[in-house]
Amino acid sequence: MRPSDRSAPSSAIPRPLPARLRAASPARPQTHTGNQQGHPLRQQRGQLARGRTPQALAETPHSRCRALPGGEENKNGKLVMRIRSSSFITHSMLYFGMWLVNLEYRIGQLYMISKHSHEQSDRGEGVEVVQNEPYEDPNHGNGQLTEKRVYLNSKLPSWARAVVPKIFYITEKAWNYYPYTITEYTCSFLPKFSIHIETKYEDNKGSNDNIFDNEAKDLEREVCFIDIACDEIPERYYKESEDPKHFKSEKTGRGLLKEGWRETHQPIMCSYKLVTVKFEVWGLQTRVEQFVHKVVRDILMIGHRQAFAWVDEWYDMTMDDVREFEKNMHEKTNIKVCNQHSSTVDEIESHAKSST
Repeated sequence: MRPSDRSAPSSAIPRPLPARLRAASPARPQTHTGNQQGHPLRQQRGQLARGRTPQALAETPHSRCRALPGGEENKNGKLVMRIRSSSFITHSMLYFGMWLVNLEYRIGQLYMISKHSHEQSDRGEGVEVVQNEPYEDPNHGNGQLTEKRVYLNSKLPSWARAVVPKIFYITEKAWNYYPYTITEYTCSFLPKFSIHIETKYEDNKGSNDNIFDNEAKDLEREVCFIDIACDEIPERYYKESEDPKHFKSEKTGRGLLKEGWRETHQPIMCSYKLVTVKFEVWGLQTRVEQFVHKVVRDILMIGHRQAFAWVDEWYDMTMDDVREFEKNMHEKTNIKVCNQHSSTVDEIESHAKSST
């Protein structure tokens, strides 16, 4: 899965997961402080850390996950996530069912990412697009390479803001060979922190439990299906116009999703995501893992809801149309973000090196 050295400079090549990330290793002891109630995924991580087996979790009433192999899917038919912890690594799998087909979502995804980035960028924070150009890989064929800087200091929890620079950004690199993509997040200020996400798209309702066997063959896996209609999202992100339970498309007639919609609606596709979080800092590790997995889950949930709720805006677009829309949105978004940060990037990197 490594892009060819002939196709791009070495800095543009996605790093494959080191062997130690894929090798099975005993889960480390974890300590938990404070109230462990809250988000269902956080509760599940706590249960796993206290020795609950995946099978036991699958048998728990209202459980949101099922174990692989040998686990029984929940009766409610929802969810999508596989969780495993090793000394410095947390792996998770997220499946997002969509009332779309693969070829439709390819355009909807690009439209959603561009519009969402523009909406979330304001007053010097948000997404700056550094690079967006065609890319060719010998194994995956033609694709698109994108590099972005995500400025998000004000969105960090107070304990994180206390240890990062005032102007703080994360670098995102993405290689899009739809229906397969690789996305990496790194931070020069935190060299021992990274997020690696591999995504595959298929026209099914999340039934392919072996989709990542080549990439994660040795990992213990637990699967949760994320229901874009019925699973909760943070209240601050909720918009009724983007709620699949209330939205109905004028162009496709799709919408007004109810409990169990995945079993009865066609066409349907699934976005499979394998997420690996690496953070090699003792003391903050558990807190950062929990925070990162919650943020990843929430952002992906919001994005998939928006791609569905905005279907009437992009449904008639061709690939050329959405690429032109993407280009225009990137230019507008960069104006909102870059003016404040263009003179500070070197200062940030210099500060990061000295802090490291």
